[in-house]
Amino acid sequence: MSDSLSKSASSYPRYHQRLEISSKKSHFVSNKERRNRSWPQEKPSVWIDGRRPWDIEDPTNDPSCSYDTAKALLPSSHPVNFFSLTLDDLKSLLQKMGHSSFRAQQLYKWIYDKKIEEPHEMSNLSKEFRQQIPQIFDFKLPQLKYRSKSADGTEKFLFELRDGNTIETALIPADDRLTICLSSEVGCNMACRFCYTGKQKLKRRLTTDEIVGQFYKVEQLIAPRRITNIVFMGMGEPLDNPEAVFKTIEILHSSFGRQFSRKKITVSTCGIVPEMWRVAASHTLLAVSLNGYDNQSRTQIMPINQKYPIEMLLQECKKYVEFTKEKVTFEYVLLKGYTDQLDHAQKLYQLTRSIPCKINIIPFNEHPNSGFERPDESQIAKFQNYLISLGAHVLRRRTMGRDIEAACGQLTSRKPHLQQSPAS
Repeated sequence: MSDSLSKSASSYPRYHQRLEISSKKSHFVSNKERRNRSWPQEKPSVWIDGRRPWDIEDPTNDPSCSYDTAKALLPSSHPVNFFSLTLDDLKSLLQKMGHSSFRAQQLYKWIYDKKIEEPHEMSNLSKEFRQQIPQIFDFKLPQLKYRSKSADGTEKFLFELRDGNTIETALIPADDRLTICLSSEVGCNMACRFCYTGKQKLKRRLTTDEIVGQFYKVEQLIAPRRITNIVFMGMGEPLDNPEAVFKTIEILHSSFGRQFSRKKITVSTCGIVPEMWRVAASHTLLAVSLNGYDNQSRTQIMPINQKYPIEMLLQECKKYVEFTKEKVTFEYVLLKGYTDQLDHAQKLYQLTRSIPCKINIIPFNEHPNSGFERPDESQIAKFQNYLISLGAHVLRRRTMGRDIEAACGQLTSRKPHLQQSPAS
């Protein structure tokens, strides 16, 4: 451990307790996770509909366990969804079945890098192993129901999940990047008043394969273009579904698969303070949906502030900065008459000035029965320029996809409007 990392970790006991250092890499583990580890550590964290693919009480630990024996431990009607597995999960599963671990690396290359899902096309795998693949894995993805495209090039995808629930995913183009906005839940329990998703109560959290599946399916649809950036800013609160979100990040980051840079991944949160350490652990970028200049203003539009007030939230942001040396992005929605006045800008600056950060101002995007209005352009410019004059690093988020309700705060599980086109 470097001197700076050691000093930083010791400065924050809770972070320090969650940090386990090996000679190869750092891995953060919560105290709760440690206490709940009732299975042998060599067992992989593979789940099928909430169950493990083999009996964890099985005393057989022989890594040369035959394929038939290992297959017998799998529910015959439930092959594992490939997109739910990290590389380590996949290695452990295959080794349990008597296969070499390097087969996992080969499969990751075929699926995530080359986008090949048909076993007979995987030329460097043995014929016997290719025949077994359909019995071990399925490659089911969320089903595309509708796809719409904005005048500015933004695209929105409505996906149906295996239980009939639907989610939306957005693809946002720019000159030098192509960003996918991933959803992590069907609905949301955070009830932020300015967010359309927040009006839809949480139905359930997405599984890892459903989050990875959004990414994979969209890249299939837009080929040969490739996604350059990921933001977890779609439906749901990412830190309300941390296991699936950070497992998704591990899968997409794998050097044998999509090789997605962690610095191209941003995790946004409304402020679930006890889970924010996970963003530092994943070495990804942190965006905090602040949207208030004091506790009173924030609580009025974000109920989460009653549980985790601004003081707690900003203290955790400081820990993130010291631990990662990265700036925090504070997202601030401009609501006419609520958060868009110059004295609000002054208070916002005073609130955030001690934290290395960027302030991303977001003019409100209207949706049905929101009760809020978007400020006019002159007021938006005054607010931005005043913050800059105070010394803040301010960016105005360009409104993209507003005409198809794909802009910030507009995603939902509702059935599509007429301007959307059925999937081909």
